[in-house]
Amino acid sequence: MTASNPKKDNPEFKIAGTKPPGPKGDFAFRSEVDLGSWGEMSYGGALSFMRRRYTRDIEGADVVVSGVPFDCATTYRSGARLGPRAIRAASPEVAALDAFPLGFNVFDHIKVVDYGDCYLDSGYPMDVVTQVEAHASNILSSGAKMLTLGGDHFVTYPLLRASAEKYGPLALVHFDAHSDTWPDDGERLDHGSMFLRAAREGLIDPARSVQIGIRTANDQTHGFTVLTAPWVHREGPQATTAKILEIVGNSKVYLTFDIDCLDPAFAPGTGTPVPGGLSTAQALAILGGLGSIDYVSMDVVEVAPSYDHAEITAIAAVTIAHQWLALLAAQAGASGVDMGSEFYL
Repeated sequence: MTASNPKKDNPEFKIAGTKPPGPKGDFAFRSEVDLGSWGEMSYGGALSFMRRRYTRDIEGADVVVSGVPFDCATTYRSGARLGPRAIRAASPEVAALDAFPLGFNVFDHIKVVDYGDCYLDSGYPMDVVTQVEAHASNILSSGAKMLTLGGDHFVTYPLLRASAEKYGPLALVHFDAHSDTWPDDGERLDHGSMFLRAAREGLIDPARSVQIGIRTANDQTHGFTVLTAPWVHREGPQATTAKILEIVGNSKVYLTFDIDCLDPAFAPGTGTPVPGGLSTAQALAILGGLGSIDYVSMDVVEVAPSYDHAEITAIAAVTIAHQWLALLAAQAGASGVDMGSEFYL
């Protein structure tokens, strides 16, 4: 009698053999649960964000991922409307990896779903604020946190409006090459002035907010703590993390990461690249030390794939988002390991 071969007899057998055979492929459409994951081809299958289940039924979700494909507020190179698509397309390989250095699967500990994209009619760009705000309010009403994929950085403004409506004035942790606090008339669509508007409207508290990686001149800070890119290079990730934690304290925090915070060597696929920025390793190290923050939501914006090379910008964006999800999983008790910068540098 020929012995049975589980790998041959069951094509869905997990090659490593550490778990019993189970379903494989297209978790995004086939799964009926939001925790966990199963085997996927890194090079094929449905491209949700990190293979999470596509659904508009978000009751009970911990984090709801959605895209805001808008770039009509750009002041230089357009193309960030394709950012959500590019980030999702770059996410399968990262989804297959355990969180480093914690060594666990994030999705075994927090329920993360992909809501799809906020629908925007390109013929009516002036409606974007109300449309995105309503989109975000619907997600936040479920009790979940948002992880939003931009789009240009202006989309953070309506996301902040919805977040502040629910939680009150927020501390902003803002990674960027630009301050985005240049003069604003309260009406223009401009990805370089919306944080001044947000501060004036009381959506964010500048005294509890910090901007990291700035390397464009602005003679006014408007009360924000500014940690320039040269300051970060000189003082290092651990000092940067300590300063951020000092400023935000126990405030509720909205984290926004403009991918142009990274040097163009690490993120060429963006609309307004500025040399002299952070490395991907520096950014991950800084984020890794921010696990004690009381987060409301996060966004990653300004990925413009037409200027990218070998998906390195999109991969950086996915990895940064995954880092934030790992922080939330650690807060949920997944691990007691410190994600501080010593693991990266």
